Amino acid sequence: MTESTGKRKGGRWFPWRAAERATTPRSTLGSDVRLTQSEQELAESLPHGIRLGAAWSWRLLLIGALIAVAIFLVVQLRLIVIPVLVAVLLSALLVPLVSFLVKHKWPRGLSIAVAMLGMLAVVSGLLVLVITQIARNSSALSERAVESFESIKEALLNSPLQLTETQINGYLQQLLDAIQQDSQIFISGALSFGSSLGHFLAGMLITLFATLFMLIDGKGIWGWVVRIFPRRARAAVDGAGKVGWATLGNFVKVQILVASIDAVGIGLGAALLQVPLAIPIAVLVFLGSFIPIVGAVATGAVAVAIALVYNGWPIALAMLGVVLLVQQIEGHVLQPLIMGTAVKVHPLAVVLVVAAGSMLAGIPGALFAVPVAAVLNVMVHYISSGVWKHTPAPPLPPQGSPLWSTVPQARPGYRTDAAVAPSPSSP
Repeated sequence: MTESTGKRKGGRWFPWRAAERATTPRSTLGSDVRLTQSEQELAESLPHGIRLGAAWSWRLLLIGALIAVAIFLVVQLRLIVIPVLVAVLLSALLVPLVSFLVKHKWPRGLSIAVAMLGMLAVVSGLLVLVITQIARNSSALSERAVESFESIKEALLNSPLQLTETQINGYLQQLLDAIQQDSQIFISGALSFGSSLGHFLAGMLITLFATLFMLIDGKGIWGWVVRIFPRRARAAVDGAGKVGWATLGNFVKVQILVASIDAVGIGLGAALLQVPLAIPIAVLVFLGSFIPIVGAVATGAVAVAIALVYNGWPIALAMLGVVLLVQQIEGHVLQPLIMGTAVKVHPLAVVLVVAAGSMLAGIPGALFAVPVAAVLNVMVHYISSGVWKHTPAPPLPPQGSPLWSTVPQARPGYRTDAAVAPSPSSP
């Protein structure tokens, strides 16, 4: 095989070498690379745009293939990846609290225990409050739903649309058929409820254990990850990881602030309008707001629907006004000033990544789309800036750490790296 087909010295064959040389101008090739006559004629016969496009194309195809493989692996391992990502978000939230307590002379173990137990107490309290409120109003909910359905049906019969009761019943039947057809997914999922419950419990345990170990030895874990990369790349990886972690922490704190403002605004509006289930509505809005822009709109629509069922059209319109007002405050004040500064992602990019995440992975994809995009954004900018070139490589994690050592180092005959390293005088 000749050099024109991509064979290099040493017998190794790189199929893309000949294509790259053929699509690269001769003036840009190194002095150690010589084009054959056929390759030179091919390069001169092609326009510069074609050669440039071909050079970019195979690189973009390779990058796309790697991204596709990564997404495939994430989807296949979603029962592990999703709990770990949740643990990363919780760790970004709890690490400042642990650091604050340690700074004020609290023992580190006690600080971690207080942070973990406090988080569990807050989540459990919200769940108990929501379940209590729903159980207390369940009977009134069913009765009021029937009354609202009859009133809406009567309004449609007397409306200018001139609908008959047969037409209304036909539309309702079509709606029920569509719901029944779509509910086959939930029915099939209910048949495997045992396995789904087991996956949920396993995911909770993975999340708790991952969060705990990240709080205990987060620096050691990151040091181990950095050590996987080649020595020359460790400074870039370590610096990019640190700026990404700072951005993730800012995102979590700011997102909690934005979600709290949305929940308080919509929940307080529901309480003032005497809409029932105001507290569950506020909690639902708080949780939904972690999906930027889209989540608050969807949960606000639920609040409007509840107001329509319980209180009628006037209160529902007033509730819609409250939701729109809160959304305007979020979209024009909170997102540009607070979220934009902390995350450094354009609002249009937020909408696009949320849509792409929801299409790829549903609710988890929409939840993690923005933090992943924000972290990747700052990491890529850090690496491309070249600041890491003037930063020394981070020190390796201690080999004696009980979390990372699987072989007892105090055993007879054990030699450290310094003992096995050759002396300067050795050949």
